[in-house]
Amino acid sequence: MVSTPAISMGPEAGLTRYLQQIRRFPLLTADEENRLARLWRDRQDANAAHKLVTSHLRLVAKIAMGYRGYGLPVSELISEGNVGMMQAVKRFDPERGFRLATYAMWWIRAAMQEYILHSWSLVKIGTTAAQKKLFFNLRRLKGQMQAIDDGDLKPEQVDRIAKALGVSDAEIVSMNRRLTAPDRSLNAPLKSDGEGEWQDWLVDEGADQEKRLGESEELSGRQDMLSKALLTLNPRERHILQERRLKEEPSTLEDLSHHYNVSRERIRQIEARAFEKLQKAMSAEVEARRLSNAKLVAQRHAEMVK
Repeated sequence: MVSTPAISMGPEAGLTRYLQQIRRFPLLTADEENRLARLWRDRQDANAAHKLVTSHLRLVAKIAMGYRGYGLPVSELISEGNVGMMQAVKRFDPERGFRLATYAMWWIRAAMQEYILHSWSLVKIGTTAAQKKLFFNLRRLKGQMQAIDDGDLKPEQVDRIAKALGVSDAEIVSMNRRLTAPDRSLNAPLKSDGEGEWQDWLVDEGADQEKRLGESEELSGRQDMLSKALLTLNPRERHILQERRLKEEPSTLEDLSHHYNVSRERIRQIEARAFEKLQKAMSAEVEARRLSNAKLVAQRHAEMVK
């Protein structure tokens, strides 16, 4: 199992001590690295993997320093980068001819960038590879333009960045606003006295629970009545009515006339007759249910009077 050394990094105050501690791990020559990588790959030698990881801890720390501008503790970035380093060692193939550091840099950066994306905002910022690329490159290009703290970008700046990254102006504006606007909790108080929260002002546009339940029960009742009413039709009437009235893409009179080997007019007549019978059956069912409900209400009223 690949693991990192038990070095205490603690809060940011201990970062200097950590950087001093990792310097005691020697760098490896190409031959040493190749030998250790083979031991890990072929024999799962944990000691070999440990040496490969610890010899690259300085690389992790160096990469982490490049992400300091995102306002996250460097110690946490290093911790995430160390996880990426371990993943790189597990997957490294010494037969490919390049050094471990070259391969590991991708894993280290990926781990750190994923951590930044998840920590930067309560709301997910980058959900696709293109958005992640935009997130990290936008800040770099804004820095080159000295527009880090300027709020909304100027139209010419947006156009320049959009052309450089190959994305639309709207994507640049949207991502920039998400980066510059801080998250605000809906539970934050409206006033300093702590009374009322922002969420109290939100309006739920959806139906309430009682309405949803009522609509669900009504739909279920209608479906039940339709199923019973369809049973009053003979098989041919039921099939034609379903094909003509109850399908998302109704069958044509021509298709059904070929199916039953009758004229289109005959199919139309059967459909009309079946629909009329269906309406009468459903009306009778509605009336039966109304009488049943009225009888039930009367019984309950009588019980309450007693």
